[in-house]
Amino acid sequence: MGYNLKEIFEYFDADGTFLKGESYGSGHIHDTFRIETVEKEKDDYILQRLNNKVFRNIPELQHNIERVTVHLRSKLEGIPGSDIKRECLRLIPSRNGKTWISDNEGNFWRMYIFISNHHSYNVVDSPDKAFEGGKAIGRFQAMLSDMPGDPLFETIPWFHNIEKRLQDFNNKIKENPSGRVGSVVKEIDQILTRAEEMKIILRLGREGKIPLRITHNDTKFNNILLDENDKALCVIDLDTVMPGYIHYDFGDAIRTAANTASEDEDDLSKIKMDINLFKAYSEGYLSETVETLNDVEKEFLAFAPRLITYTIAVRFLTDFIDGDNYFKIHHKLHNLQRARGQLRLVMSMEEQYEDMRRIINKLT
Repeated sequence: MGYNLKEIFEYFDADGTFLKGESYGSGHIHDTFRIETVEKEKDDYILQRLNNKVFRNIPELQHNIERVTVHLRSKLEGIPGSDIKRECLRLIPSRNGKTWISDNEGNFWRMYIFISNHHSYNVVDSPDKAFEGGKAIGRFQAMLSDMPGDPLFETIPWFHNIEKRLQDFNNKIKENPSGRVGSVVKEIDQILTRAEEMKIILRLGREGKIPLRITHNDTKFNNILLDENDKALCVIDLDTVMPGYIHYDFGDAIRTAANTASEDEDDLSKIKMDINLFKAYSEGYLSETVETLNDVEKEFLAFAPRLITYTIAVRFLTDFIDGDNYFKIHHKLHNLQRARGQLRLVMSMEEQYEDMRRIINKLT
């Protein structure tokens, strides 16, 4: 769909004159455009049409991001040498004073300053990059650990809640809406035999042994920007920043950063967790959070990648049984292939679990 990007840009209180706008990035949720300005000395911008089918309450979503970015900036202002414009996202207010607008077609839009001279990677190919990724997420969590005020709005309810995911999974097995249950008996068994163990983080939370904190909840590696020297710069994509357990962020980061294959890999023999990347990421992460986390949080860090990888496997297999209604697929068995890949990654983590625990214990 063609949008009048110049007209939308001019709703916002930007510093600079619209030159051109082009589609930008590889995100699947929002429509994202880079806006270049006429004046070379002025900032460029990121303009996004927000997906209000995924995020149903845009004002609350934006309020979360406003609170988080304001707090991060206040922290950075206290750190000598910080490049605040590049180390933290900055929302541009609209002419009506809000950080979002609704156009004549009912589309919601927001705008950020474009962060210059950054690198973004889909694949982690070195321990150095893994370390910087861990450092970025660790610093993000540590700086938000004392943010005042009420809890953030839950932009996607139950996002990483494994009890809810397993409840949905079991319901779909009973319903068998697409007649596929008989073809995935082995995978269902692999899920169910691990189900009770996977509820431990939620149990620890209910028992008050680990606190709900502000977590990012989508810590894949390309949501971390590195600078021109591949050092940690900025954490982006703040739509799912909400209350959570730190294990969600650490676990999802390892699931994506330390996997030797892609999420869509169909050759299971290629899928394993790279323990060297796990170690490097853990070192970076704990270099920023070791003073913030409590002992129980640290004790269960090594378990976190197993939990989140398992959770994603449950979601892929649920969608396959349901007839592929949630995730985009490119062939009939795509969700099953993804589920098998995630289950293989869980098994690789289980095989290396004692090594993972030793690494964390040494670092804490």
